[in-house]
Amino acid sequence: QVQLAESGGGLVQPGGSLRLSCAASRSIFSINVMGWYRQAPGKQRDLVATITISGSTMYADSVKGRFTISRDSAKNTMYLQMDSLKPEDTAVYYCNAIKYGLNYWGNGTLVTVSS
Repeated sequence: QVQLAESGGGLVQPGGSLRLSCAASRSIFSINVMGWYRQAPGKQRDLVATITISGSTMYADSVKGRFTISRDSAKNTMYLQMDSLKPEDTAVYYCNAIKYGLNYWGNGTLVTVSS
């Protein structure tokens, strides 16, 4: 089993930046795919970005060029650097890991982009 804990959310003005962290309870070295999802009020949970064990990344069109996903196996942590934030980025952001075919989720961290 893998437990995930997100942190780094908060209130930020449009155009600002935040860095989210996802700390895993166990080594992420062997986790094939990790990712960030987000869920805005009244909407479904959507994929934001993923990163594979080899470091390959994928981004939703809405965040390309503004968000950067990364992982640090030595710290068992995944990150999401979010720049040029927009009000439509407001959501609860969830960390996800897929290991041996099982999905693991964190409890989420709220990001609010507002002036």
